[in-house]
Amino acid sequence: MKVYLDNNATTAVAPEVLEAMLPYFSREYGNPSRPHSSGREARKAVEDAREAVAKALNASPTEILFTGSGTEADNLAVAGAAHGMAAKGRHVITSSIEHSAVLHTCRQLEKCGFSVTYLPVSRAGVVAPGDLKAALERAEAEGKRATIISIMHANNDTGAIQPIAELARIAHEHGAVLHTDAAQSAGRIPCDVQELGCDLLTISAHKFHGPKGVGAFYVRKGTRLEPILFGGSQEGGLRPGTEDVPGIVGLGRALPLACGRMESVGEQIRALRDRLHRGLCEAIDGVGLNGPSEGRLANTADLSFAGVEGESLLVNLDLAGVAVGAGSACTSGALEPSHVLMAMGLSRQAAQASIRFSLSAYTTGEEIEYVIRVLPPIIAKLRRQ
Repeated sequence: MKVYLDNNATTAVAPEVLEAMLPYFSREYGNPSRPHSSGREARKAVEDAREAVAKALNASPTEILFTGSGTEADNLAVAGAAHGMAAKGRHVITSSIEHSAVLHTCRQLEKCGFSVTYLPVSRAGVVAPGDLKAALERAEAEGKRATIISIMHANNDTGAIQPIAELARIAHEHGAVLHTDAAQSAGRIPCDVQELGCDLLTISAHKFHGPKGVGAFYVRKGTRLEPILFGGSQEGGLRPGTEDVPGIVGLGRALPLACGRMESVGEQIRALRDRLHRGLCEAIDGVGLNGPSEGRLANTADLSFAGVEGESLLVNLDLAGVAVGAGSACTSGALEPSHVLMAMGLSRQAAQASIRFSLSAYTTGEEIEYVIRVLPPIIAKLRRQ
């Protein structure tokens, strides 16, 4: 039996999404920048997708840009805003648990002369609004002015949901804009940009049953950005290059589809996730939950198993047909402890003994019962070694 429980890494393309994309690989293959009928058909498909994404996020279509990935969108949000507002200040604030697309962009900005504050998180993996306020006040006392703050909406490892609306309010009180990486939250929990109060929001289609290689970027009207790529005038000059029409169509179909099923599917997934957690705790000693028990994504359970090593556990589960997430892949191909879990205060040993289970709308009860059945003997074997 094959069981896929690594949906925070990527998801299966929904059949409805694939069906919507297919014509744009073959019959409707025009370049959307060309004025002839084939180009106009492609342009209409792109603009229809833009309207669908805008509606799902409660934004205006003119505030939505398409990119080649969520990573590119994060780079454009953080670096584009930092450089676009550099005349006002050269200080950036982020958290210690961000995705590498944000963290590595911040490190690159440091090489360009920007200063960066990395906020800590609680043991539950949540940023405290008071810490952001203190960091802003401290920076101002040192003669710095923060222009861009980047805090993810929901964490990819633990599923912990951050208090974005409160963080945005504090950011605005100090004249800064707030970006949130919503790659994990879009299609799983409401991402209403008006309620969140964010100025910039980024998503990635393959996290909500869309295709890989396409992202979307909300930019609140009036927010200053500089492009990080240079070429044509596509996407308002902020993302040059011929648009990936099939990918954009897929994103435009996948997001409303996921949002429309959010409530019913969320309850289904939460029940399966809790059954998995409960079943493993009943069958295995020394199981710990990393992150909050409440205030997290319904599909995510990051669990530690005392006395085992995460990479060995991942390999053994893979041999049993179960795909899960563990640690962070580095360039050597080895697994390093999750920087998220380390930032939360877990020891290196505990972080290395952790596995992330992330479910989707396609996860079944039979699959969950299979994992509950095969994992205990694997743990027992690894603990004897």
